[in-house]
Amino acid sequence: MTRPDRPAPTALQKLWKELLEPIAFAVVITQFVATLVGVDGVSMMPNLRNGERVFVPKYETWLHKAGVGEFKRGDILIFKPPREASAGISNLNKSAFGLWTYRPFLIKRLIGLPGDRISITGGEVTVNGTPLDSSWTTDYWQQQGCWDTQSDLANNATASVNYGVVQDRKEFTVPEGRYYVMGDNRTQNGSEDSRMIGPIERRDVAGRAAAVVWPIMRKANVTYDCSAGTVAEFSGDNVLNWRLLTPPAPFDALKTPVTP
Repeated sequence: MTRPDRPAPTALQKLWKELLEPIAFAVVITQFVATLVGVDGVSMMPNLRNGERVFVPKYETWLHKAGVGEFKRGDILIFKPPREASAGISNLNKSAFGLWTYRPFLIKRLIGLPGDRISITGGEVTVNGTPLDSSWTTDYWQQQGCWDTQSDLANNATASVNYGVVQDRKEFTVPEGRYYVMGDNRTQNGSEDSRMIGPIERRDVAGRAAAVVWPIMRKANVTYDCSAGTVAEFSGDNVLNWRLLTPPAPFDALKTPVTP
């Protein structure tokens, strides 16, 4: 009921109150406070599965871009691939109803910070001269029988194989304002990451995956078809899937390079 001393709202005011205000509020929340992101694909197997949804605190990203704090090695980041990589790799471009193309968001683990020296030999990663114990993911791929230790991607910090986006380098120093990322899927074709697309820019990072929130339960075990590059079977008990995504403990052993 409209009070007699208050004029009836105009059509524009009704449009704002009933439609535009909720949309504006939702945009502010998802862009500056927090959002949920769905995992698409198997590049973060076995730790993240296709279709899982992760919680992303967006305020962290804005603080980091403003110079307050920094992402940590071992964090899982959501980001857009470099433009030069998207230009050379067709599946790093998506079409919006045929009207325009855009770079889709990827999700990978942060391995190297600006200034870090990265080298990879036989599938083993070394950061600033310290070997990174990656058994939290490579143990799984050994069990599946498809841990990649032989390919160019398993023996170079960056490799021109497949797309020629980057040069072949045994060791790579992460430039200022960029990050070196890798997928947890360590099969030969399991992840398109910094080994083949180069480092990602800080400004292209949308946020850090802080926790898995959906589905609530998941099967305890998953087997992988190495030849097909897909999940073969889920099995075992249903277990609670709500979990924080903290960096694996071996990242604590890595040292920051000394600036001359």
